[in-house]
Amino acid sequence: MQKIGRLELTWTGKYEEKELEPRILIEDKSMSYGDPESDNMLIHGDNLLALKALENDFTGKIRCIYIDPPYNTGNAFDHFDDDVEHSIWLNLLYKRIRILYSLLSENGTLWISIDSTEGHYLKVMCDEIFGRQNFVSDITYEKSNVTGLGQGGAIFNTGEKILVYKKNLLELNEVLSSEKLSKKTMQRYRKYIKDEGKK
Repeated sequence: MQKIGRLELTWTGKYEEKELEPRILIEDKSMSYGDPESDNMLIHGDNLLALKALENDFTGKIRCIYIDPPYNTGNAFDHFDDDVEHSIWLNLLYKRIRILYSLLSENGTLWISIDSTEGHYLKVMCDEIFGRQNFVSDITYEKSNVTGLGQGGAIFNTGEKILVYKKNLLELNEVLSSEKLSKKTMQRYRKYIKDEGKK
C-alpha cells in the first residue's frame, strides 16, 4: 500500500488497478433517433469503458453529472448483481468517479444516489477524490411506501440520499427557486407553517 500522507479510505485492491487503454465510441446509425446535429448520446456497453472513451472529447467540459450506482444491498436484479464484496464495490466506484471528476468542468457538479449500505464509505471516497472542501450537500429523502418501524419495533431504513460534490469554482449558496409545501405534505410530516400576519 502506498503511503501518501493524507486522509484517505483504503481497501484491498485499491492500488492494483490495471491501466485502461483509450477507447473509441462508434455510432450505430440504425439506432439513432431525433436531431442528427444533437450532441446527445445513449451509450450501450460497459460504463467504465464508455467513460474512458468520453475522456478524449469531454475532459473538463461537463457541467452536471448524475449517477445511480448499485447500492450493494445484497439483492439480485435482472440486469446486475447488487451483492458484491465490499472492496470490489469500492474499486468499481473509485475507478468510475475518478474519471467522472476529470470530465467535470471547473464549475461542474456530481450528484450520486445512494443509501446507507455503502453511502458513508462513498462519502469518504469522494472527499478523497474531490477534496472535503468541495462537498456540497447530503440530500436525504424518504423512500415512498415505507414506514420507519415494523412489527416488534424493528427499524427499517426508510431513507436514501443524494451526495452532491462540486469540482472547484461553483458557488451554490443562492437559492434559485423555491416551492411552498402542500397541505398534504405538511400534514404527513406534522409540520405546520404559519404565514406572517395569518392565524
